[in-house]
Amino acid sequence: MAARIQLPGRARRGEVIRVGILIQHPMETGYRLEVDGRKVPKNVIRSFACRYNGVEVFRAEMSPGIAANPFLQFHTVALDSGELEFSWVDDAGQPGSAREAIEVI
Repeated sequence: MAARIQLPGRARRGEVIRVGILIQHPMETGYRLEVDGRKVPKNVIRSFACRYNGVEVFRAEMSPGIAANPFLQFHTVALDSGELEFSWVDDAGQPGSAREAIEVI
């Protein structure tokens, strides 16, 4: 699963920054049918977390009502230069992750 991250590359210490991530995932509800009438198995991202230099700053539990390729957006405070690590797990147990660095001046 690929992801696109929106994060400023540089921020001032103490500045509130906006973080966005688009995760490429089909988010199948289990209600859609194949051409032959079989149900497409349910498979949605269940849990998502973001850690900033190892400290969790955001967590979400998702449901089948979320659209395909979910976009999540939240805010955090820029404290130190480092890395934001994003991780998620879907119903199939498939984990996904992405990382993005930030410089704090």
